[in-house]
Amino acid sequence: MRLRRSLRHRALFVMRVLLSHYVLIGVSAGFGLLLVSLAAHLLLGSFAAATVAVGVIAAVPPDQPAPRRGKLRQLIPSVIVGLPLFFGVQVLHDDPLGLGLLIVPASFVAFLGAAWGKRGIPLSVSAMFAIIFSIAVPGREEGVTALSTSLYFALGMVLYIVYATLANLALNGRYRVLMLADTLHAVAALMRTQSRQFAPTAGAPSADAAPVEPIGRWMREQAALADQMQTARDILLESPRTPRRQQLAGMLMRVLELRDHLLACELDVEALVSHPEQAAVLAALRSRLHELAREVDHLADCLLTGRKPVVFTSHRAVLARLPWSSDGSAESASSVLARGVADRVGHIDDETLRLIALARGDETPDLAVVRATWQMFVSTTRWSLRPFTTLWRADAPPLRHALRAAMAIAAGYAISLVLPWRTHPYWVLLTITVVLRGSLAQTLERRNSRVLGTLVGSLVAAALIPLDRSSAALILIVAAAQGVAHASAVRRYLIAAIAATVLALTQAHALNVEVSPVFEAFERIVDTLVGVAIAWAFSYVLPSWERSQIPALVGRTLDAHARHARLALALGQLAVPTRPVDTKPELEWRLARREAYDSLSALVQATQRSLSEPRAVRPPLEPLGRLLAHSYQLLAQLTAAKTMLLLRRARLDGEALRAPLREAGEAIGSALTSVAAPVGPGATPSALNPSRMPAGSAFSASSSRVSWVGERPRWCCRAGPARRSRPRAAPRNSARSVAMA
Repeated sequence: MRLRRSLRHRALFVMRVLLSHYVLIGVSAGFGLLLVSLAAHLLLGSFAAATVAVGVIAAVPPDQPAPRRGKLRQLIPSVIVGLPLFFGVQVLHDDPLGLGLLIVPASFVAFLGAAWGKRGIPLSVSAMFAIIFSIAVPGREEGVTALSTSLYFALGMVLYIVYATLANLALNGRYRVLMLADTLHAVAALMRTQSRQFAPTAGAPSADAAPVEPIGRWMREQAALADQMQTARDILLESPRTPRRQQLAGMLMRVLELRDHLLACELDVEALVSHPEQAAVLAALRSRLHELAREVDHLADCLLTGRKPVVFTSHRAVLARLPWSSDGSAESASSVLARGVADRVGHIDDETLRLIALARGDETPDLAVVRATWQMFVSTTRWSLRPFTTLWRADAPPLRHALRAAMAIAAGYAISLVLPWRTHPYWVLLTITVVLRGSLAQTLERRNSRVLGTLVGSLVAAALIPLDRSSAALILIVAAAQGVAHASAVRRYLIAAIAATVLALTQAHALNVEVSPVFEAFERIVDTLVGVAIAWAFSYVLPSWERSQIPALVGRTLDAHARHARLALALGQLAVPTRPVDTKPELEWRLARREAYDSLSALVQATQRSLSEPRAVRPPLEPLGRLLAHSYQLLAQLTAAKTMLLLRRARLDGEALRAPLREAGEAIGSALTSVAAPVGPGATPSALNPSRMPAGSAFSASSSRVSWVGERPRWCCRAGPARRSRPRAAPRNSARSVAMA
């Protein structure tokens, strides 16, 4: 039974990977390279086909699933930037000094693409590929000029961009399904992590327990889910005009509500696990969450395979029969807490059933919300000059990264000129390009994967490309390697490194068939080790430690939560049963909620990356842990308040609640945006604003870690007698009483 279960889980994992959008975009990229290269080989010859393939390889990095209308804007900059760089390198191909004087400033400009964030990094890689693979093109044959070689390169880029745009249009419907399925799998994983917090031992850590890493699994999954949500919004919410698109968009909106209810389950759990008499309730709630996670996974698998999901029996009846107390009393404090948590699990049950009903077509999506939100929630596809014009300051991370990368490229180029072999001097530069990242944590991760991937990939390539291999077969190997590398670059960089090594060695052999593949593999390994060492060393030059970015992220988080609190508690009109839900304030609240989640995601990721940095330059992790913990708890509190307003709107006096809700929101917002405290052992996270920090205290004082229980933090404001008590003399509709409720 155990073996059968393990095999089933592995089969499901393989199926989900093979049907994911990562594999689909990789297959699309590999097929595009194969199509363009074979056409060039048949019409123009082997050398032209190899050069055209170089153009395709340089155009591939920005090719990711995207909205239909923004795809061309996503790809065109690679031609605008890459073609002049390729031509310049071709002109100076036989002049080492002039080539170096071009490569170094060009690398600086290329790496400035990081100023545009996730959209700009693939463009930087594309520009560097244009430079590096232009060096890879050997000395020109008779009648072949720098201009003609560059035209071959441009032909490859342009043809692939046309192909990628058309492929994105053709695959757009499938991308929508796959993005929603990936989001559902991420939610199911978060539900399982959440269920672990219902273990009775989670709230009773030993006093001498060793602290563990400050960013627990639950917070990491929340941050990853926020990123996945935005990627899904960009594709699923674009132009939801057809019934199928409306169905998928409506399901995504329900997933957002499901995530909120899941977050609300955080409330009172820590207080509840400290009551032994509620052990049976906790076990039942944990079991229900596991079953609901399994249903969400099943729904995602049905979307991947095109099957209709099966409706499960609601768990509401089971939740209602839970033994709230061992002595039969239903009024104890622990019973009240248990009922509240069970009710939130019931909301998750309701949302899961609604999701399945939408997937089956038994329920229609809320078209008013879908149509009102799609333009606001889809990321812009236009390129703005503002990121470029605002990075010219000494502490700007993109500027420092570009300077660091340019110096590393200069050192790598100089070293490649003095190595005993100079067959492929660009391999050192290629390794530096793909390994050196904006943060030390990312550089270290890529360093290890790149070295191991190069070793394995070199052995594979040496076996695949004997000297008598035909050009058509080499094109097939290049296309397959490109597809695998592109599919796994984000999720499994080790596999991407193996495929990229096979791609580089095969492409080098196609451009220069006289060199032995065995010697190329040996040279590739040594050049990779040299490039990795250079990238690792220069990651400490002009470093952009996370502590320099965290103050801005903290400020963004506080501002986002202040705005979210004001809008979440300014929904008095929802309590009027005779009026429909007003979409305008609802839209504003949804935008504020998204920014609150996104700001927390950025802060979690920055704090996680700081764990790989030297201890002396780490930010104070204890106040950051408290900030993250309280921020997620505040989101949960506001979600519970919003849910209560929606579900009980027929029993509430909306006009009487409007003013106190607004006052409570303003009070919370003011408290978040006006806190100023000195940095010290007991400092709050808001004190990390640089303008409030005394000289000489810059994040170096404390590296102590917040105390964690399993995978979740111990809230500083855990429920206790003071929290559960309510002042009886407070006015009925006062802001304070509403906020405490």
